[in-house]
Amino acid sequence: MQLIYFVLSAYGLTQILIYGKIFENIRPTQGKIGEFFRCPMCVGFWVGMFLFGINEFTELFTFKYSIANLFILGWLSSGTSYVLNMIFGDNGIKIQKE
Repeated sequence: MQLIYFVLSAYGLTQILIYGKIFENIRPTQGKIGEFFRCPMCVGFWVGMFLFGINEFTELFTFKYSIANLFILGWLSSGTSYVLNMIFGDNGIKIQKE
């Protein structure tokens, strides 16, 4: 269950950082950093590392602190944030018609 909480937390925070109106005025839009903030896979990786770093302060998930777990949870967050972003949009499940 902890892994599900981690994945959903990572997805939520990634969505807020990329699309949230609250960050609209401070989110970079130009250059490499602007590209970074349009990429759920990129932002998702760093969100996963951030959540791993604060995991001792939450009861939702608890992971042993190690370099391996740091990278694995970053990769997990990156992949699941990307996949969930490709499946769900503002209007529900994305259906691409050709």
